[in-house]
Amino acid sequence: MTETVLSEDVAEGVRQITMNRPDRRNALDRATYQGLIDALAAADADAGVRAIVLTGAGGCFTSGNDIKDFAAAAATGVGARVAIDFLGAISTTKKPIVAAVEGFAVGIGTTMLLHCDLAFAGKGASFRLPFVALGLCPEGGSSYLLPLIAGSKRAAELLMLGEVFSPEVAQEAGLLNAVTEAGEALPLAIEKAKALAALPPQSVALTKMLLKRGSAAATAETIATEARHFGERLMSAEAQAAFAAFLMKR
Repeated sequence: MTETVLSEDVAEGVRQITMNRPDRRNALDRATYQGLIDALAAADADAGVRAIVLTGAGGCFTSGNDIKDFAAAAATGVGARVAIDFLGAISTTKKPIVAAVEGFAVGIGTTMLLHCDLAFAGKGASFRLPFVALGLCPEGGSSYLLPLIAGSKRAAELLMLGEVFSPEVAQEAGLLNAVTEAGEALPLAIEKAKALAALPPQSVALTKMLLKRGSAAATAETIATEARHFGERLMSAEAQAAFAAFLMKR
């Protein structure tokens, strides 16, 4: 695990994984993605872990991809492979994942919630899917899963316009189970994870598998298709111009 990803047992059977780049609003660079992949794999393989809580440090979930890191990756032709590997990892983790969102949940910070089994956010949380504005395209299986849970019109609004939306809208769209008071998402997520950890683990795992069974193949295919287009868009003139404009503002 890297220092940008913290992993600790916070209750019996509950592993908390924390994105830990608070000075960058927990923006995800390649090292952090790899840390998340490793942390999820370790939790899934540990018989003592029965539920996973995913959160961010410093009162922020994640501001999404580290644009500077992504721009460098595109310029060198490396692409976004590790981000796609992370999406494959979180979408296939066998143990239940409970997300606790405060502050920003941008881009993949929102789409990863589609792969969490439960998700809670504080009232001050802010969501956005800015892929089009950055010259990119949807990722994380969102072009399939978001219409499935939110309806085609709401999904088009969120993915095409890319405007900021509230936790109340996120709950209405099926991304969240509940909205808490600001700062209370993590305690509630841990409480729900403890409840999951107290249940028969094989039954929990089987129920998760059955819930995902109907959409698993389509989700994996969509993630792969989106990834191909996303990689092409990363090297496009539109994306490079958007990245340059973003970095000039910083």
